[in-house]
Amino acid sequence: MQNQFSRIQLLVGKPAIDTLHGSRVAVFGVGGVGGYVVEVLARSGVGHIDVWDDDRFCPSNCNRQILATASTIGQSKVDVAEARIHDIYPECIVRKHQCFYLPSNAHLFDLSQYDYVVDCIDTVTAKLDIIRRCHDLNVPLISCMGAAYKLDATQWCVTDIFKTINDPLAKVIRKKLRKTPIKHVKVVYSPEEPIASIAQPLPDGTAPHAEARPSAAHPSTPSSAAWVVGTAGLLCGGEVVKDLIRRANTMRIDLTQDPDNAYAQAAAIKAAAHDEEYSKMKHASIG
Repeated sequence: MQNQFSRIQLLVGKPAIDTLHGSRVAVFGVGGVGGYVVEVLARSGVGHIDVWDDDRFCPSNCNRQILATASTIGQSKVDVAEARIHDIYPECIVRKHQCFYLPSNAHLFDLSQYDYVVDCIDTVTAKLDIIRRCHDLNVPLISCMGAAYKLDATQWCVTDIFKTINDPLAKVIRKKLRKTPIKHVKVVYSPEEPIASIAQPLPDGTAPHAEARPSAAHPSTPSSAAWVVGTAGLLCGGEVVKDLIRRANTMRIDLTQDPDNAYAQAAAIKAAAHDEEYSKMKHASIG
């Protein structure tokens, strides 16, 4: 019987789908890149998704953020993300947190409960803190670097933070991390050199003063493109899905050839636990 995961199951196998159903992933920041990450996770069958953001959609988000539409302007990003996930995968257990992750409130978040953490945070201090905490807890993490000021989506890749070039955000993170015991951080980034934004006319139609003109070194409002941001998010989400399956040793198990595979059995137990939790939550909401 076909369902929304039939096609990916043909690619990765039933035990891999069970692994995803039983996994819990946290996505910090569900705007541009994070919105596409959530899309991948939901469409791949991740059974528990936590979304974190304290922002609301505005018109300027619509050029690049998959969750931003004319109908969602003004709405909370985590509310829209939850609705989108449930439209795709109604049985997904979504936990939404309307707040930003900051070093000052990090103690409120138990990152140890997650099978994977996705960092789509904009601020350097918050990115460094979540990287450090995941490292200390041995929780798998992927961090997305800058997606603004770029046009060539084909340059995006998955690599280690210490192998990145031409990314101002990654440069700062690298410099800070060299003072810590952390030697490896998986990131999604592009080596494309930042492109300066084009100066826009002032409200009265006149040109801005030369010193006010944006550049890659001194930008104003970040310039961005849908195909670049989307590529970054899809690549990031795909890496999470593959990592979850690989870590569970359930990639492409053929149950017709190996019906008693121990990893497949463990994944089936986790998937059943998700189904039971969802059933209890559904009955509780009805009651």
